[in-house]
This record gives sequence, C-alpha cells and structure tokens, in this order.
Amino acid sequence: MTLIRSALFMAFFLFVTALMAILFLPLLAAPRKATVWMARGWARATLWGLKSLAGLDWHQIGDAPRGGVLVASKHMSMWDTLALYLALQDPAIVLKRELLRIPFYGWYVWKAAAISIDRGAGADALRHMVHASEKVLREGRPILIFPEGTRKNPGAAPDYKPGVAGLYGQLGVSCVPVALNSGRYWRGFWKYPGTITLEFLPPIPPGLKRRDFMAALEERIETSTNKLLES
Repeated sequence: MTLIRSALFMAFFLFVTALMAILFLPLLAAPRKATVWMARGWARATLWGLKSLAGLDWHQIGDAPRGGVLVASKHMSMWDTLALYLALQDPAIVLKRELLRIPFYGWYVWKAAAISIDRGAGADALRHMVHASEKVLREGRPILIFPEGTRKNPGAAPDYKPGVAGLYGQLGVSCVPVALNSGRYWRGFWKYPGTITLEFLPPIPPGLKRRDFMAALEERIETSTNKLLES
C-alpha cells in the first residue's frame, strides 16, 4: 500500500508541478507578488496531494513569526520548504546558488523567495547574504535559513554551519528556531502515512555572542526535534 500511495503522489506531484510551471511562466515577467501567489498555490496543492493520496498530514505547534525576523529550521526533506513557505507567509529563503540553475524551479524560486549563496565565495558570500537579507527585513518579511546547509536523516549527528551566526550577528534581529520530524514520513520517493509536526520554538533574542548563540540554537532545535522523532 505504501508503494502505491507513494507512486500516486509522485505522479500527481510531477503533473501539477509541470503544469503550473508552464502555465504560469508569464508571471516571471510580472511583479514578484504574482510569483509568490503561484508558489503558495503550488505548495498548497502539493500538501493536499500528500494528504489525499499518501495519507500524510501535518500540524503546527506554536505561532509562526511575522515581520522581519530570522527563522532557523531543522531540515529533513523537501516537505520542510513547502510547509515553512506557507506558515511564514512570504519568507526569503537562503539556499545554494546551484539550485537557481534548475530550469523552471530555479526561475520561480529566484523570483519569489531566494537569497542565494555561493559556498565557494568565502567572506563575499556572507556580505552578499547580509545585504540581501537587510533588504528583506526592510520589506517586513522573515528570512528562512537551514543552518546545517543540507537535509539530515533522523538521528544523524548535527552539523551547524557558521552562516546562521553570521546573519544573526550582522542583522541584529531575534532568531526563531524550528523543530520538525518530517524525516520519519517523507523519505525520498517513499511517503509514509501519519502526521508531521512543525514546531516554532521561543525566539533567541538578539545580541548574544556567536558561541552562545550557536550553542543555544543547536540545543533548542536538536532537543525538540529528538522529542518529536520519539513521540
């Protein structure tokens, strides 16, 4: 049954993604908000298909932050980006520059939500990230970053990168940690029925030293994520 459900969802996902990517291509020449509208519609359709075809639902604990704030989330699957994009209304997402080179997907992400980073650029990458993030904050939008830089399997050892501390220190805003357990249910092609939990944790106030911030961020995210995985 899991194989059939997973295959049905994959077929639905590929069809909806291809259809919307082609049908709404003219939006790339329109104001950014038009692409945001399309992207949110795509995320809603995907999560609807996930629930209807694969039996995989989700619920949220805590209120999603609004306005100019840094949001740092655990990352286990593609689901995380979809759900957080909806929960945070209109976030800017820090992601690898290589993703913007993917036809259609990269074009829409660039238009709607991207703060791209070149991992080989060193200090220049941080300067670019901070400059782009300051513009987002002036617009009153949240910034979403996955501090480990890549997806992690449930139970894998944490590996938090310094980029999130650089943003936190340079921007002078609070940081909202996010825990989740999507990796229990979304495992590549395989989708297992159940309910994913997305949890917004109490914010870390601005002004902490880098070491203290990184310790607090990792402790909060990992402790809450492990509890969700065990529940």
